Amino acid sequence: MDRILEIAFDAIGPIIMAGITVTIPLALLSFIFGMIFAIVTALARISKSKLLNGIFYVYVWLFRGTPLLVQLFIVYFGLPKIGIQFNTWTAAILTFSLNTGAYASETIRSAILSIPKGQWEAAQSLGMTRTQVLKRIIGPQAFRVSLPPLFNSFIGLVKDTSLASNVTMVEMFMVSQRIAARTYEPLLLYVLVALVYLVMCTLLNIIQDKMETRLQRYSI
Repeated sequence: MDRILEIAFDAIGPIIMAGITVTIPLALLSFIFGMIFAIVTALARISKSKLLNGIFYVYVWLFRGTPLLVQLFIVYFGLPKIGIQFNTWTAAILTFSLNTGAYASETIRSAILSIPKGQWEAAQSLGMTRTQVLKRIIGPQAFRVSLPPLFNSFIGLVKDTSLASNVTMVEMFMVSQRIAARTYEPLLLYVLVALVYLVMCTLLNIIQDKMETRLQRYSI
């Protein structure tokens, strides 16, 4: 028991440090870029341009229809075969961003389409352009509708960053793997890193609840 406790105490520091320096920045950057992809994709999907709609439909279809791990392997291990090479951080952020963007775009698109068409028509009858209607009327309402599922996507992304260990990124799971290989205590280390993920996601859930409560004050 003393050995188990000693290993756990020695391991918790490096695991948490990897979470602070790698896992959280990776998740945040990927989510930010993913939201950019998502907004552009959602707007393209609701536009009147069949060409744009078709292009972004294929993007969403590809990334929602294939496993994230396979996408990561294609970007990091596959693309160098055709002369396109990324370092670990770039490959991970690019893959997670594109994957998040594909899923989140459908959330945003559905939120926009959930707003009654009468509001579009009323705003346009007042002389507003389509862009102004989106920015001033539809966008804020769509944001409130899409916040819970988008925040859930972020929480899921935090957990999905563990897949980056497969492309040699030294995040929390990779650190636990290395310590487990050295100490021959895989159960202890994997349970320990799982608990760290659990604490992080619980804190994010608390933040989500507070944000939703605050936004409800402005609901009609």
